[in-house]
Amino acid sequence: MISNSAISNKVLLFNPKSCDHNYRIPNSILSIAASIEGKFDYVIVDGNLETDPYQKLKNYLNTGTFKYFGCTVMPGPQLQQAIRFTKNIRADFPEIKIIWGGYFATNQHKVVLQSGYVDFLINGPGDLAFPSLLEAIEEKTDYSSINSLIYLSSGKIIKTPKDELLDQDSLPRLPYYKLNNFYSIPKYLGKTFLGKRTIAYHSSVGCPFKCAFCAVVPIYEAKWKGKSALNIYKDIKYLKENFDADAIEFHDNNFFVSEKRTVEFARLIEKENMQWWGEARIDTMDKYSDESLALLRRSGCVMIFFGAESGNDEVLKKMDKGGKQNRQQILAFAARLKKFDIIPEYSFVLGTPGENERETERMIDQEISFIKEVKEMNAKTEIIIYIFSPVPSEGTNLYNEVMKQGFRFPEKLEDWLNPQWTNFDLRKNPLTPWLKPYMIDKIRNFETVLNGFYPTVSDVKLNATKRNILRFTSAARYKMGFYSKPFEIKTLHKLWKYRQPETEGF
Repeated sequence: MISNSAISNKVLLFNPKSCDHNYRIPNSILSIAASIEGKFDYVIVDGNLETDPYQKLKNYLNTGTFKYFGCTVMPGPQLQQAIRFTKNIRADFPEIKIIWGGYFATNQHKVVLQSGYVDFLINGPGDLAFPSLLEAIEEKTDYSSINSLIYLSSGKIIKTPKDELLDQDSLPRLPYYKLNNFYSIPKYLGKTFLGKRTIAYHSSVGCPFKCAFCAVVPIYEAKWKGKSALNIYKDIKYLKENFDADAIEFHDNNFFVSEKRTVEFARLIEKENMQWWGEARIDTMDKYSDESLALLRRSGCVMIFFGAESGNDEVLKKMDKGGKQNRQQILAFAARLKKFDIIPEYSFVLGTPGENERETERMIDQEISFIKEVKEMNAKTEIIIYIFSPVPSEGTNLYNEVMKQGFRFPEKLEDWLNPQWTNFDLRKNPLTPWLKPYMIDKIRNFETVLNGFYPTVSDVKLNATKRNILRFTSAARYKMGFYSKPFEIKTLHKLWKYRQPETEGF
């Protein structure tokens, strides 16, 4: 154990292991690193690339030169390392100031702070809050006036006002060179459906909509800011020229908010011969001109992820989807993208609560039928199926409804380590009282048959022969609507390690 007098002011930044087998550039940690570049010395530990991440963290902390531990925490598998390691650091190195950021930290701030393991939470982007907090602690000044903080004071949770989203072009460039010193950038450029060395890149923060089921909404409150097309292009060009990157995944919550920005980027990137993917809204992109969509395809955009969510207009209304998205538009837009050879990747959320058990099951059946309609409209449409999992969007009709039906989040931070809550965050096992086991089985069995008859194009391991075998094996079940106990398809998926994009990315 290190005495307080021996502690220096270095910062230990940690990116916990995620579920993704293709490692990605940890943009969130790099953004925090950029905010303290030249102000504080720091090191980065990536749980995805360490055989024993805690030992690596402990080795650094044992030097006695670190005063701060910063951890980004997303729901799901990242929690496994984030909670355990943070608890250990608190026990082994009580002098260390522990600061969390990320969606989980913000949305579940009460249970995090009450654990006693974490000193401060960054509420949203930390570009200003994180360095300001460190400086205030160093200078022993009052940090209550720093925006975007959540912390305990005399047992009471304090939430300071949020910073406005910053002009993204005003922020410092991400210190890729520093990350390369720690781990080597090429390790993060994985083979995907898009290319052999795929970049993960964030070009914007937030989203201008307020969907009631989305974890982003409580953080950004329908606000969005994006980098300029030129600065995005400069970053991509740098990674291509220095590390031979050949494809791009844009992990923005909504990359395509501005048609003008998207078109400008497409014109810049067209000559680079790089394939790319991003996330969008159907009602937003349906306003794009045919000329814009054609340019996107020429520039290398081969697939776009859309939150279709539901083929039931009443459910879309309950989800507060916003905009004008509806059943007919979802179908028509899938057909429209077919003309431009852009693959629509539609996600659906099944299992929203009905008035009673029979109604909930009926809605599931309707969604399954609608998904098959989408496939008839455009067979290339990729389908991602999630089971509805509530988010703490207090005040929304949907949140109030699920709470009335008896749903509750864990009351202790360590309870999130239970496997069922990891599955909850992956939207695989929702633990919701209105969904009965047979309903979940129905959804999962349909998903298995669907993924047999229409194997995802993003699984680069599947050759034509394997695809044909899967399709032949699943054909009768899919066409007849018989989904129960598809063991033969599950066996093939397990044998060939079938990749599901909803849990493993590309």
